[in-house]
Amino acid sequence: MPGYWILKTEPSAYSHADLAKDRTTVWDGVKNPVALRNLAAMKWGDAVMIYHTGNEKAAVGLATVTGEARPDPKKRDPKLLVVTLGAGRSLARPVPLSVIKADTAFAGSPLVRVPRLSGIPASAVQWRRLLAPGG
Repeated sequence: MPGYWILKTEPSAYSHADLAKDRTTVWDGVKNPVALRNLAAMKWGDAVMIYHTGNEKAAVGLATVTGEARPDPKKRDPKLLVVTLGAGRSLARPVPLSVIKADTAFAGSPLVRVPRLSGIPASAVQWRRLLAPGG
């Protein structure tokens, strides 16, 4: 059974559209210890929701883990990890944070409680809820 994850990104730095254009990317730049633990738990084939931060604050598209966690080859610190993502489709409609916060399935989620956490696990129920309004 695949895992479900939400990865946050500032769209001006790297957006879901950039991932779609590139078709694959190494997801790097994560420094938060909790987010790094979440990256370490990602497995090949896990489903990823890309969430845009900044002015958008919305889930916007899908990706798949195509390379499991490994030390960032650009850094000297072995604790800093990266994963490889393959592009998935864009959501038909972005799912804004206001809709996510109104959904009781996300009441305890770090997505609504810890805004600076860039890598977050999602339950199967939360995943389906994100897909429903997003088409």
